[in-house]
Amino acid sequence: MAAWGERLAGVRGVLLDISGVLYDGGEGGGAPIAGSVEAVARLKRSRLKVRFCTNESQKSRGRLVALLRQLGYDISEGEVTAPAPAACRILRERGLRPHLLVHDGVRSEFAQVDTSNPNCVVIADAGESFSYQNMNKAFQVLMELDNPVLISLGRGRYYKETSALMLDVGAYMKALEYACGIEAEVVGKPSPEFFESALQQMGVEAHQKFQLLRIPMASVICFGPECVHTSLESRECAV
Repeated sequence: MAAWGERLAGVRGVLLDISGVLYDGGEGGGAPIAGSVEAVARLKRSRLKVRFCTNESQKSRGRLVALLRQLGYDISEGEVTAPAPAACRILRERGLRPHLLVHDGVRSEFAQVDTSNPNCVVIADAGESFSYQNMNKAFQVLMELDNPVLISLGRGRYYKETSALMLDVGAYMKALEYACGIEAEVVGKPSPEFFESALQQMGVEAHQKFQLLRIPMASVICFGPECVHTSLESRECAV
């Protein structure tokens, strides 16, 4: 197999997913995926720019980073691109006041956002808070608006914890879309704007090609003027 440096020739940066790539969540905080701690350390010792990109919306970035550090990862809050802070920027820029249907663990990210007299709904992976009462309230807020705006932090169908598969925000987003006859604005993966935001923070031009590599330790997106050709499974994409 080609040497590590040869495989990454021409690559300038790497975006790493977190949930299901670095660790599987669960009781006690979850468990790191075998080999991923070492893979991250090796990338950070290289010349590559490294950033972490996640749809995690049950934890604030601070709590998520604290958990990852506890699991052995060298990571700081400033290295993580997450949907809640991105949504807050959108809300402020557009003068939107959200009704929040989110997990208590991420509510602190919206502490500086005006939530009085809501003119939109923000939905995230609310976990046990996805009750009929709470979903119906979000529905009612949207139906009372002349121009309803639904912002979803991701659109995943499900995710894996150490014990089982868990239903994700996408199923509830689709329910509100159907009931209200609207289309949600997705903040997070796979939104191109979300990846472009991460690229800007890395100092990598968005027009460059990138490649998704699925390797034994993790799934990464590598950015550079040339695609990396290896014997590993890979898929070329473009921003």
